[in-house]
Amino acid sequence: MKLSSLLIYFMTGGLFTAVIVVLEESGQRTLSGLATLIPVFTLVAYFFIGQSAGNIAVSQHAKWVLAGTLVTWVPYMLAIAYLAPKIGSQKAILAGLAIFFVLALAYVAIANRLRLFQ
Repeated sequence: MKLSSLLIYFMTGGLFTAVIVVLEESGQRTLSGLATLIPVFTLVAYFFIGQSAGNIAVSQHAKWVLAGTLVTWVPYMLAIAYLAPKIGSQKAILAGLAIFFVLALAYVAIANRLRLFQ
């Protein structure tokens, strides 16, 4: 992998993140929210994975991420939605992240052991 490719990947992902923050800070909450819903990391990653590893690699990765999202992201978001009014947003985010990482580690271990999505 070339350093120039890494820099392009990094700058592309950073650009999307910066646009979302600028939209939010300028009061464009609808656009910021819409931009946040766009799966920026997978969009950028799949574009570059497709170029370097091909269509099958993108398909396999998408299946792996879809299942992983259900296992990890949904409980993470539910935890934040439930806990934020009770314990505050920062503590809720930390609790949500803890839940996310425990579930993510379990998911990766099980998916690897069963050789899913390979």
